[in-house]
Amino acid sequence: MTKRTKIVATLSSLHYDRKFIAALLEAGVNVFRLNTAHQTPEEMGEMIDKLREYAPDAALLIDTKGPELRTSAHGDDLDVVAGQPLEVFGDIQGVSRGSVLYLTSNRFLETISEGSKVLIDDGALELIVTVKKADSVICTPQTDGVIKRRKSVNIPGIPIDLPALSERDMEFLRIAAKKNVRFIAHSFVRTREDIIRVQEFMRGAGSDARIIAKIENQQGIDNIDQILDHAYGIMVARGDLGIEIPGECVPPAQRMIVKKCIESKKPVIIATQMLHTMIENPRPTRAEISDVANAIYQRVDAIMLSGETANGKYPLEAVQTMTRIAEEIEKHTPKDLDQKLHRVSNPLLETLARMTVRACESMPIRAIIADTLTGRTARYLAAFRGQIPIYAMCYKEYIKRELQLSYGVEPFELPRYPSRDEFITHAVQKLLQKGKITNDDVILVLAGSFGSTNGASFIEICQVKNILATAAK
Repeated sequence: MTKRTKIVATLSSLHYDRKFIAALLEAGVNVFRLNTAHQTPEEMGEMIDKLREYAPDAALLIDTKGPELRTSAHGDDLDVVAGQPLEVFGDIQGVSRGSVLYLTSNRFLETISEGSKVLIDDGALELIVTVKKADSVICTPQTDGVIKRRKSVNIPGIPIDLPALSERDMEFLRIAAKKNVRFIAHSFVRTREDIIRVQEFMRGAGSDARIIAKIENQQGIDNIDQILDHAYGIMVARGDLGIEIPGECVPPAQRMIVKKCIESKKPVIIATQMLHTMIENPRPTRAEISDVANAIYQRVDAIMLSGETANGKYPLEAVQTMTRIAEEIEKHTPKDLDQKLHRVSNPLLETLARMTVRACESMPIRAIIADTLTGRTARYLAAFRGQIPIYAMCYKEYIKRELQLSYGVEPFELPRYPSRDEFITHAVQKLLQKGKITNDDVILVLAGSFGSTNGASFIEICQVKNILATAAK
């Protein structure tokens, strides 16, 4: 591997031909994200089929819209003038016109109060609530502007009791379940109940897809521990998060969430505007480079590109830029062999994983081979953020895809073998064929001897040529 930090690239239904996908993979993409906010269920289903054909080893991540509030899709775009009041109602079928604005739900009326801010279109326009009525609020625009249909609405600091899943979300999730997509990134997760609701829906649809909780508001931050108890991983979605909380509070929130995810062995993705100027320009700003570097210094599992690869002018260059930054910054990433782990289900595996990474610091080990049935062994190893590549030998195709999101792990599919000696021999032969190791390399094997449900039970350190010589006898 040339980098340990994974890259998630968002794709548009207008641009995902075989040549483009091959170029992105070569440049360093590990996971492809499909954003349901910008496509139809039919388009998503077709994209999934094509991506499985073009990139069979890559993981797919479906991003739902979640419990969001928007301006109504019906009526006119409203020209607003600073100081001239608007009356705001909640009704998904409401028609916006003149000085009346409709939002897609009336649930905000339960908790909003006079003095609350209402931010439209990612904060482009700010309204202040001046009067609260029984079925509406009077708001005063702070600047001139245009309120368009279907635009995002944020009310910072005000919890809104919206359903975790919309009918539209369910339509997309049924397709994802049918096509065995492994990752669902659910938007605006507020509590563990939001995660449980999506998990129950997916199980009902015949899927055990892994749920990535997108943290986008103060509720999600406040409840991060209970969310981590149920989510497979976390996405720090800084777009809406930076609107819902003060911008200067986003960096410490990001740092706190990343730390908790690493301690919990949960993949963590940093998203939004990482190389935003590369949508229009061939090179990023110095600030953007520093932003990407900061995430890598924090040792996140993955960094994400959105518009840069979905509709930007320089998608390939954006991925190449991220890869170069990762390769350079990872050389200087501080080690933490005393990393404390939480949510430990197998204390023996934790001890062996910690010993594995320590051994790699004191011996000339070139690769770690991990025997992993469920991906758990590889994730425990990844939590310690070592410098040596982890080659995970998986027995199921979907586990191989899941591990595409874990730091420093490169997964391979391997048949099950009846003995540990056969496993080690065939794993080494596969890595030799792939050019990952040489005969003279020293490798470390972390595997199990007592059945698939008991996890790892031993560490073996040896030279590749000695393994091959023993197997030849």
